[in-house]
Amino acid sequence: MNRSGEAKLRHLFQPAEFAGFKVKNRVKYGACCVSNYNTRDGFITPRELARTRIIAETGCGIITNQGAYPDPLGEGKAYFRQVAIFDDKFLPQFEMIARMIHDNGGVAIQQILHAGRYGGIDLGYCIQPSVVPQTLPHFRPPREITKAQIKETVAQHAEAARRAIKAGFDGTEITSFMGYLMANFNSRFTNQRTDEYGGSLENRGRFMRELIDGIKQATPDHPLIVRLNGTELMDKWGGNSEDECFELMQQAAECGVDMISVTVGWQEAPESSIGRDIPPGHWNHLAARAKKLLPDVPIAFGQRLPNPAMADQCLAEGIFDFWEVCRPLLADPQMLHKAAEDRMDEVRRCVGSLNCLSRLFRDLPYTCTMNPALGHEVEPEYSIKPAAVKKNIMVVGAGPAGMECALTAAQRGHTVTVYDKNDRIGGALFGYASNDLANRDDMLSVMTYYETVARKLGVEVKLNTVVDPKLMRELLHVYDAAIIATGCRLDRSQLPPIEDGVEVLAAVDVACGRAEANGKVVILGGGKVGLTLAESLATSKHDVTIVEADKRLAGDVMPSWKWRHTAWIEELEIPAVTGVRVTKIDRAGVHVADAKGNARVIPADTVIAASPAVPAQELIHAFEWMVDEVHPCGDAVTPRGLGAAIQDGYRLGCRI
Repeated sequence: MNRSGEAKLRHLFQPAEFAGFKVKNRVKYGACCVSNYNTRDGFITPRELARTRIIAETGCGIITNQGAYPDPLGEGKAYFRQVAIFDDKFLPQFEMIARMIHDNGGVAIQQILHAGRYGGIDLGYCIQPSVVPQTLPHFRPPREITKAQIKETVAQHAEAARRAIKAGFDGTEITSFMGYLMANFNSRFTNQRTDEYGGSLENRGRFMRELIDGIKQATPDHPLIVRLNGTELMDKWGGNSEDECFELMQQAAECGVDMISVTVGWQEAPESSIGRDIPPGHWNHLAARAKKLLPDVPIAFGQRLPNPAMADQCLAEGIFDFWEVCRPLLADPQMLHKAAEDRMDEVRRCVGSLNCLSRLFRDLPYTCTMNPALGHEVEPEYSIKPAAVKKNIMVVGAGPAGMECALTAAQRGHTVTVYDKNDRIGGALFGYASNDLANRDDMLSVMTYYETVARKLGVEVKLNTVVDPKLMRELLHVYDAAIIATGCRLDRSQLPPIEDGVEVLAAVDVACGRAEANGKVVILGGGKVGLTLAESLATSKHDVTIVEADKRLAGDVMPSWKWRHTAWIEELEIPAVTGVRVTKIDRAGVHVADAKGNARVIPADTVIAASPAVPAQELIHAFEWMVDEVHPCGDAVTPRGLGAAIQDGYRLGCRI
């Protein structure tokens, strides 16, 4: 087997020592929060085991299983379907997970996660060091933890660690990442106690030190990893300074922890830490500081560091000792193997859309925008299996839905040809990705991935080709199936009256460079399309106003990304007129009226409509009697987003 990539990334694939264990490489799979695939009472399900098998096969030298809560009452439980480890009755499935990791040559670590301020999801309250009100309304009202409860919580962590070792894990991990219980004690924001657990940094770190000591005593021959913030990003709320974060790392090191994982941020942090608006490598300085402070303690790090080549360079420079990676391996579980085989151009990149977190914050199982099989590994219908009947398939539309369907169908043995009227693949996504204020390269990588894999799979892509009934008549009996992935278009029939001679541009045409905005610009629609375009135009010195019928903007934006658009709108000083309907558009501008009938005119030289959208379904009906099978896909079914388009394409490709 070709392993030429290992020579190029020799630091990443270099064997290492960790707490007496021989580790096959310097990659640690990080516990990616929780999956929400399990039962409400904490038992691990077949769905979880199927997903964990994929994780075990990622090739990581150290693999951390997702966080399990350690208390029978559930005060530490953060998510509806979080796994539990407070009783031996849970151990059989943990034993299976430990075996999966060992069978694939990994060191198995079990994370113990008590959510503290974010816990008590089934109880209606949470516990934390002090009664500090929640800044986010969906979390539970706090109760102050007593000294007796502190002792009990430490004992529960120690018992959970002992139980994990009994199940076959090699070591355990405790975490303050995201603002969980340990972070609540460490931070000035949530720890306002006046006893020996509060006040000075030494006192605030006491709970952490007792946790470490309790677990080390319970499992003396097994490593313990602690995840600690390099920065909290909680200055707005009076949280710890960066210096205080590193003093806490020093405390943990003095207690004898075997590794420190450097993390960034809380759930309540008013700024981003892991989204694509953070440039790759942005937080590396935190890992470098930790390594300089603690040269004898292994440092794991991977926050917004999605690329193996970047990680290899960091290892070469001694910035950290282990690349801790999670979300990039959700997007492409084969990433390390592809890197080892020098096939990085075939990697599905994590695009940092935070779909995974958005789902968790709505108490749903996590999924991935880029990986349509995530969470469905246990379901045979989500597997790519050889087709019973090999078909000649035409795909109309080279957007994400069409390309995903084409590649999936080709992997099953079908012959696939993709047609698109544009001169490049990507559909509308290319235009919007090109206007994204975040890391545009992440979104543009979707197109380069499809181009590369299509070429390697032998999928023919015919660009600059309009598919219509005339062309189809020339191709009668050539194709067994037609996939209609033609996307959506502006529904001009639903626009308000427009004065003769006044043009309303479609947002997609502006985004893709087919139309140009000049002078004062008014954008109709404050969803993700309108926001993305408005932000991009504003950075190009355009005078932009958004008009939205709803009272709030970003109605179709992922929950964990809404704040980002809101912040950009404020930073760019883009006026947003909400809760109004557009009554007409003329040379004076856009006429609007609110619910009380108050009318005004917003001056405009250019009017761009980002909504309403309607699926482009004409070919579905036109081809009904021209080809054996006709299947709509993606936005041609109903307009949605990138994740839904990829899901549609994959599922259709698996079954056609």
